[in-house]
Amino acid sequence: MSDDHTIRVMSPGQFEPEDHYYPRVPNALLHPLVKAVFRLGNERLAKRYCHLHPEVDRDAVRELLATRPAIFRWSGSDLFHVTDERGVRRNVIIETNSCPSGQKSMPPYADDDRGGYYSLIQNSFLPALRAQRNLPRGRLAVLSDKNPMETTGYARVIADLTEEDVLWIPFFTGRKNDHVRWDAGVLEVHHEGEWQPIRAAFRYVTQKPWNRIPPITKTWIYNPVLACLAGGRNKMLAAKAYDFFNAEMADAGLVVRVPETIWDVALQEVPLWVNRMGGVAVVKNPYSNAGQGVYTITSEAELDAFMELDHSYGRFIVQALIGNRKWSSRSREGRLYHVGTVPDRHTDVYVADLRMMIGAGTDGFFPVAMYARRARTPLVDELDGHDSWSMLGTNLSVKSEAGFSTEPNRLMMMDQRDFNRLGLGLDDLTEAYLQSVMATLAIDRLAQRLLTKKRTFRRNLFRTLNPDDALLDEIMA
Repeated sequence: MSDDHTIRVMSPGQFEPEDHYYPRVPNALLHPLVKAVFRLGNERLAKRYCHLHPEVDRDAVRELLATRPAIFRWSGSDLFHVTDERGVRRNVIIETNSCPSGQKSMPPYADDDRGGYYSLIQNSFLPALRAQRNLPRGRLAVLSDKNPMETTGYARVIADLTEEDVLWIPFFTGRKNDHVRWDAGVLEVHHEGEWQPIRAAFRYVTQKPWNRIPPITKTWIYNPVLACLAGGRNKMLAAKAYDFFNAEMADAGLVVRVPETIWDVALQEVPLWVNRMGGVAVVKNPYSNAGQGVYTITSEAELDAFMELDHSYGRFIVQALIGNRKWSSRSREGRLYHVGTVPDRHTDVYVADLRMMIGAGTDGFFPVAMYARRARTPLVDELDGHDSWSMLGTNLSVKSEAGFSTEPNRLMMMDQRDFNRLGLGLDDLTEAYLQSVMATLAIDRLAQRLLTKKRTFRRNLFRTLNPDDALLDEIMA
């Protein structure tokens, strides 16, 4: 067996907060407004949302919040707080991720020091696991390809709540991975000199998960890779899922708000769409994550640099860029601008996003964790050759040959110090929660359509929706 993989056994009673949170998190005091969102419950949040949005159907909102997704049970949406040319503020979805990070950045909101780890496993993972039928015999596991601080935390909480040892299994793309195999849909791992079957696995595999995990498996996977293909790690299908959802919910007045998005764009078409948006746009590799494969285009030089890159896939999405009031994309709904952070002592305003992590259990959706991230450099009124990504890119992950690292100095926690710098109120957080729920359900609905009645993957339908041979070749049979 290869020496590149170290499988670890997580036993009950091993969870220690200092191992699974950033150092300043365990003693931080959660902001009262954030605490309110976590404690109000769906009924009161729906009431408040509908009071502020008289155009929506209250029964439809309550039904959405009470829905139990069939496939996509845990997600994290990244949102920007924006305004338009009339000064109307709103939250827009930038992307929705399966296997989202965020636990290590969230101050405790309950007496249990396991925080959101406990909440997600107790209220979402375990109820869904108990509902499964005909699982193979075997152990419980957590699959991980980054973020060991959080993934080992999940493994230890699962061990606590099930009172059994849990295997923590590293599972990286581009590696030999000879410690893992699939046998007729059952995941097996080579441990202690033998192949051991896995009956269920909590998945935090984010980099091209479809190239080593099939869309449908007999081992129960939380979330299955099908959720990634349907939009959780596929921005192309996410855009289509939102469009389908918005059409279905139009009569209820509900909409997933996103920047204008053009999908299925060939490389040679990109300059045409960038020009159509006024020479300012965002171009995305649809299947990347952690801030990789996202290109902000605000000048001919940045467009030329993008066109000269060696791209792995043949299709892209082009999205309206949300910038400053003097340089945002021209889209069908007008121009959107970043509200940004409260000006600091230098009067600088920074772009910041909001990560809203949610889970779903027997009673529907619930918030799990939140944090924000700011860009490296302040937003400027005039571009004048400024690096647009440093002003607009908020992801904390940095990829190198050694793997992923983070820049926690740009993390903005939901504590009483950082939260005030975001300029957000209770109603903004409520809207962000509803937008995240709707985006997640949109992807879940599309994922269900990618299944046949016999619960097999509808590869031909997927090919029609996502005509990219490079991606199709990667999907594990």
